[in-house]
Amino acid sequence: MSLGRTWSVVLTGLLGDIVEVEADLSTQTPGFTIIGLPDKSIGEAEQRVHNACGNSDLSLPRRRVVVNLSPAGLPKHGTGLDVAVAIAALATELPLDAGSLARTVHLGELGLDGRLRPLPGILPAVAAAARAGFARVVVPAACRAEAELVDGVEVFGAVNLRDVARLHGLEVAEVDQEPVPVPMPSRDDAPSAGGAAPDLAEVIGQRDAVHALVVAAAGGHHLLMSGPPGAGKTMLARRLPGILPDLDDTAALQAASLRSLAGLPVTVLSRTPPFEAPHHSASVAALVGGGSRTVRPGAIARASGGVLFLDEAGEYGAHALDALRQPLESGEIEIHRAGFRARFPARFQLVLATNPCPCGQYGVPGGVCTCPSLAIRRYLGRLSGPLLDRVDIELSLRRVSLAHVVAAGDVVTTAAARSRVGEARARAAHRLRATPWRTNAEVSGAWLRSGPDTPAADVRRPLDAALSRGSLSLRGYDRVLRLAWTISDLDDRAHLRADDIGRALFLKKGSTAT
Repeated sequence: MSLGRTWSVVLTGLLGDIVEVEADLSTQTPGFTIIGLPDKSIGEAEQRVHNACGNSDLSLPRRRVVVNLSPAGLPKHGTGLDVAVAIAALATELPLDAGSLARTVHLGELGLDGRLRPLPGILPAVAAAARAGFARVVVPAACRAEAELVDGVEVFGAVNLRDVARLHGLEVAEVDQEPVPVPMPSRDDAPSAGGAAPDLAEVIGQRDAVHALVVAAAGGHHLLMSGPPGAGKTMLARRLPGILPDLDDTAALQAASLRSLAGLPVTVLSRTPPFEAPHHSASVAALVGGGSRTVRPGAIARASGGVLFLDEAGEYGAHALDALRQPLESGEIEIHRAGFRARFPARFQLVLATNPCPCGQYGVPGGVCTCPSLAIRRYLGRLSGPLLDRVDIELSLRRVSLAHVVAAGDVVTTAAARSRVGEARARAAHRLRATPWRTNAEVSGAWLRSGPDTPAADVRRPLDAALSRGSLSLRGYDRVLRLAWTISDLDDRAHLRADDIGRALFLKKGSTAT
């Protein structure tokens, strides 16, 4: 036949668009042309396809081949269309099964030797193909385990272009030595996708801090910890994912898709909430995400469904910290580039940790602070008022003393805390069953202040007084109410009490943990 047709996927952020790849032969001057708004990397596919086909003993027609990528108005980018372009071009002259081509999505980059090379974003691309109704995909052999995480799709892991042609019914001669699959790029520095979180029982002498961590986990609240070096801020933050509930199927697939899109290895569907801890030298683009041609998710998006931990928050740039404000409110982040825009989920729990001053000794019993007052104000000024207003719990930690170590007997294990958190979240979900929200941190302020569960005037009197004095903004007022409901859920109560409001105010306005 003179027309070959198959399918592939182009990703814009996490969203995948199905692309129809058509190849047609004509009697004009021999050549190879790709149309349909391709970028430079797709334009270079001409040479990769020519060499890959020639080295696979699958010669392209010696006529003019025009490859159209439809819809033509959709910008195409990346090298993931190589295999679809090659197999459609071959189908214009070789006896490939047209029905097999029409029901298969092809993903992968071609090497000059004809082997299929892995590329980032295989998991969201396969998920997009499944949503579009396709039941079979061809991926590089190294990406097969990742692609098989999507249910209901038959995955064919091809080593080279000859394997793809054989799948579609072409009689291909055997070779003396089978090629070795191209492995996934080594990423020794890549964070683990799962694994057991460290146990909360290892935290000694910070009883109030552990309680605040349980409250944060139960309601999905953001947390700021301030204290001297060695007080246990990082230790506490790294134990938060272990007491959070497991991710459901949708959230686990989303987290794995974000890792895949970021170029990180994905072999299993981890149910452990992700934990992202970027270095304090990270730029705004590293947190938010970006890229000129293909947009990669930043730490904010990769932490969606889990925890974003910013250690040494006072060392971050002010612009990087302020970039968190919009995602904290909306739960998503949108990146605009010339010709397209990408939207990523950004519903995470923010945990900030900071020292009280650059040297870390300001206000520490027995410590000697050498920082000028201007340096202290500048250091703490990195955390702007609008950002702190979006933080639910502000916790001041002290160093653990010998008395705390000796008296450490009543410890809270991760298993016990996780059980309490799960029960509290179940109560909140039951109470909010008639609303679109499932955790207290998601509930809108208007519903809290005028909904069916609005506390009585005498219960919220301390909160009203704080708002009247100006020590709380209206956003802070709502956050205290959310905290109070979480405390009530942990104590298995159906209605708020005045002491719930008081404890929530204590956590919001900067409690001192011992």
